[in-house]
Amino acid sequence: MKEEILTHLNNPGQLEKLYRHNRAPFTQEFRAIYPDLKGNPLAEFWNERLRYESDDISWGTSRDLLLVVLASLVAGFIAKIPAYLPVAEEFFYPRNIGFIVFPLLTAYFAWKNKLQAYKTALLGAIMLVSLVYINLLPGTTTTDTLVLACLHLPLLLWAVLGAAYTGNNFNNYSRRLGYLRFNGDLLVMTALLVIAGVIMTGITIGLFAIIGLQIEQFYAEYIGIFGAAAIPIVATHLTQTNPQLVNKVSPVIAKIFSPLVLIMLTIYLIAIPFSGKDPYNDRDFLILFNILLVGVMALIFFSIADNSRKEQDATSTWILLLLAIVTIVVNSIALSAIMFRIAEWGITPNRLAVLGSNILILFNLLLVTGSLFRAITKKADVASLGRAIAAYLPVYFIWVVIVVFLFPVLFGFK
Repeated sequence: MKEEILTHLNNPGQLEKLYRHNRAPFTQEFRAIYPDLKGNPLAEFWNERLRYESDDISWGTSRDLLLVVLASLVAGFIAKIPAYLPVAEEFFYPRNIGFIVFPLLTAYFAWKNKLQAYKTALLGAIMLVSLVYINLLPGTTTTDTLVLACLHLPLLLWAVLGAAYTGNNFNNYSRRLGYLRFNGDLLVMTALLVIAGVIMTGITIGLFAIIGLQIEQFYAEYIGIFGAAAIPIVATHLTQTNPQLVNKVSPVIAKIFSPLVLIMLTIYLIAIPFSGKDPYNDRDFLILFNILLVGVMALIFFSIADNSRKEQDATSTWILLLLAIVTIVVNSIALSAIMFRIAEWGITPNRLAVLGSNILILFNLLLVTGSLFRAITKKADVASLGRAIAAYLPVYFIWVVIVVFLFPVLFGFK
């Protein structure tokens, strides 16, 4: 998109076409390159235009709406496969839940970004191989390597979706950060649609109950499942055609919760020694500790992804630096706990997976913390914060591939 904007900078008609077909990517890329275009009359016009946010909601073209409806129906039918085919729900959903939505969203962005044919084929091949592999993988839901593969496979599909989102510029760090911002916006829009869906469900079931019809089971099995499968697709379409809907909500949420999480996490660490619990001997506590770690790290990453496109805010940067430091402490405790458990009771697939994840997260947090410190001391610009995250994302992808495809073989499918 960046190259197309620069190529057609003096072609108003072509710029308008680019904007109408890809509003969110166009807006994001134009804002990124605008500082270098100041003084160009057409660039000044587009800057003012993009700063104005219309209250009108765009539903896209009729073709866009048709594709969204078809994709939603396909997602619903995939989710209902155990009802139509002789496949046990216990087998189908743990292995295939990621394939309900991710392939459709990947196809959506491949189409919107006009992804090159060989790249589209490569992403499709990765998904097809993953689909066949996970369904042929031996074991039950009590098999550690299978559980790990099922848990990490959605992350693999998420990475493939990210490759489609970045389009033909996978190495463009701004596009990778744009993907993280998209995820934040998608979570907000999905939450809003879920709330609306829950309200509609309650009203619908209540109205039918008044006239003596109990539709709970039918509604849950058909309307509910199809609606749940459609929500991420509809949310994606809305965020892409109407970036003004939530692109200011996610940063506000991150800005509010960053200091609150910093305070909560600090108090939590102080309280742990007095609680009588520790992650060294309590497996469930260690699991919750790692979930907390991932959640806080995600908050830091989303906040940095948003801040990287703005002027540096010293207060926000300081809060993120302190939060990153506290998160490193949390990570260090979790890492020492899993190393202690390995030394005491040996290596298992679960312990090795947690160990590897904690090591990767620790290195990433150290890079981010260093970038935050340099930004505060004016030794680096805000963009370096985003690069510290964007450049590291493929490392997580490699680790996910190892856990999904190599762990079962290394541990004998146990």
